[in-house]
Amino acid sequence: MAFKPFKTLLFGFAFSPSLKANVYEATRLANYFEAALILLHVGEKTKEKENQFQQLLKECPIKPNEIQTYWEEGNPITTLANACVKYNIDLLLLGALKRENVVKYYLGSIARKLTRQAPCSVLLMLNPSVERSPCKHIVVNGFDSPQTHETVEAAFYVGTSLNTEKITLVEEISESRVAIAVNDDRSLRKATLRKEKIDREEKLRVTDIVEKIPATKRDGLKWETQSIFGRRGYSIGHYARVVRADLLVMNAQEERRFYHRFFPRDLEHILAELPTDVLIIHSKSHG
Repeated sequence: MAFKPFKTLLFGFAFSPSLKANVYEATRLANYFEAALILLHVGEKTKEKENQFQQLLKECPIKPNEIQTYWEEGNPITTLANACVKYNIDLLLLGALKRENVVKYYLGSIARKLTRQAPCSVLLMLNPSVERSPCKHIVVNGFDSPQTHETVEAAFYVGTSLNTEKITLVEEISESRVAIAVNDDRSLRKATLRKEKIDREEKLRVTDIVEKIPATKRDGLKWETQSIFGRRGYSIGHYARVVRADLLVMNAQEERRFYHRFFPRDLEHILAELPTDVLIIHSKSHG
């Protein structure tokens, strides 16, 4: 199934020092995606908080056509996950700033659990800002997986919406696929040739994924492939950090035999130490 554009976004906001940056980021994104935005505060509703938040919304320079605000009390994880179902959310936004004391907890424990439980895609906004920081470079996983086509198409959709300059599709290749003991010149050459063969095969596979995306959905976007030999999840996160990517796009789930979905270990690596903003695509065709 082809990727379907984000039509409804949900942002769970908290009254923290990063509230303004997060709200500005959420309203901008909803506008760029031409989507409706639902803002949900999990906590007590007071007149003072309501007035403060409404004033903040009025000051937002860029807003989508449709915004709704809700207030609910309860467990943040359960409440947000249930709201995603209740409001038929396509993309859940979660944000915090590095300098906040709660960032490790908020982007670790809560984000990890919501990523598992949310029935939709999740965007972890590591660097929200009042003034927009352009999304110049997107890195997306090119894993050999049934979900990857949809994830790659989502990356091109986001890139087009945000006017991104470049998309890099990364194929992480396990060193075990080479599986040749190098102890002399002959074995070294054999291992090198095998790596080059695997690299060519992976580039052809990923290129085929991109070429299957309708041309109208990728026109104007520069893209390239990059093979990395290393541990899955860790390698792509390290690569995104080294090239200073503005966004890393990943599959939300994988499949084993009998179509059993599971939370992939590579996402655990990513969530343990976020390299940049991370968009995790929930494949509804496999949900």
